[in-house]
Amino acid sequence: MNIRDYHHIYMIGIGGISMSGLAEILRVWHYEVSGSDRVSSLQTEDLKQHGIQVFIPQQKENITDDIDLVVYTAAIPQDNPELVAAREKNIPTMERGAFLGELTKLFSKTIGIAGTHGKTTTTSMVANCFLEEGLDPTVQVGAYLKNLDGNYRVGKSDYFIIEACEYNDSFLNFCEESAIVLNIDDDHMEYFKTMENMCHSYEEYVSKLSEQGVLVLNHEDERCLKLKDYTKAQVVTIGKSDADYTYQNVLYDEEGFPSFDVYKKGEFQAKVTLSVAGEHNIFNSLSCIALCRFYQISWDSIQEVLKKFTGAARRMEYKGVFCGAKVFDDYAHHPTEVLATAKSIEKKTFHESWVVFECHSYSRLFMHMDEFSHALELFDHVIVTDIYAARETNTYQVHESDLVSKINEKDEKAIFISGYDAILEYLKSHVQKDDIVLTMGAGTITKLADKMMNEA
Repeated sequence: MNIRDYHHIYMIGIGGISMSGLAEILRVWHYEVSGSDRVSSLQTEDLKQHGIQVFIPQQKENITDDIDLVVYTAAIPQDNPELVAAREKNIPTMERGAFLGELTKLFSKTIGIAGTHGKTTTTSMVANCFLEEGLDPTVQVGAYLKNLDGNYRVGKSDYFIIEACEYNDSFLNFCEESAIVLNIDDDHMEYFKTMENMCHSYEEYVSKLSEQGVLVLNHEDERCLKLKDYTKAQVVTIGKSDADYTYQNVLYDEEGFPSFDVYKKGEFQAKVTLSVAGEHNIFNSLSCIALCRFYQISWDSIQEVLKKFTGAARRMEYKGVFCGAKVFDDYAHHPTEVLATAKSIEKKTFHESWVVFECHSYSRLFMHMDEFSHALELFDHVIVTDIYAARETNTYQVHESDLVSKINEKDEKAIFISGYDAILEYLKSHVQKDDIVLTMGAGTITKLADKMMNEA
């Protein structure tokens, strides 16, 4: 297909963070764009303000004859009334990942940031470095960025910087010059079934890269490192030691923000200071550095960006003070991410830690019960709230109380509270001055953080 042949593109699930960004990019490119979602959100309201027609709810009458392409998210079921209506009208339909793949073909220098954890943060770091250097990239990222005032940017250069999501093998649709693979972990197993299947997908992904490009790999991740044998691109590794780019002499400030020396093949390159916490962000920034240096971005630009970068939305995002405690909102929804966040706050100064955890999907809790409990045990107080079902039904017969019981086998520190209002009242009477509170999960738990700020 050639997307230049289409004029009116309709997007089912337009309120999603990725779909809304794609809609905005298409609007700037002068396509007629419309779409729908199940409920209103900040994203749908922003789209309306920019002149994009958004229908709530989704119904077959929204699919009119002037639409010549329908794009839908992977979460949309095949019996969705709009999707069914489009096919009855013989209107071409395309899943979001495949459509994004078509967009990547419009750029000669598409750069993808892949991996189970850290994609949004690293994509944001890379995009900001390219912007600081004046390379005018087009950007599509999975979270709100302050300096973009959104989750997308339309540039005029050949650079297109994107998150390359592995879910449903979306990233296999992309046509990229270069890529970063941050890590490969056991997520989305309801789709991949086995780690072998997931690794095969990553092997195919890196095999598509251009021989003119670069593949940045995490040397500390054994599955990542094996990808070097499946690509034509130049391979550059990052890690603690025995990698092309390494770091030494780490110091943390009272907020847990690290500074460190960067070495390339044993030779000192620069001192870098971050304004995001945790060792995992040292790895994210090293990946950014390795890719940016391949594209000859100056150390001055890299250092400036990494020092100013305070994180993407919902990535240990500081919200304010509630009952004398600092409140952070975090997107962690896999045990590895929960563990990384828990370890990152160890470098901060506080009295006691609280986490309000909203598990994202029944399958994830069922498959990772032990790992979640071990990670959450690192907090002083744990509140587990209602599971966010996402696209699932509870065929696993797993419940919030199962996680609470598992955590409390070792130490009585976890309780279940249903509903944000009830949690808010509990926190009011228990949180103390100089505590730290995290709202955590990939669902709607961020609403609780907002409620806390309204009460502050």
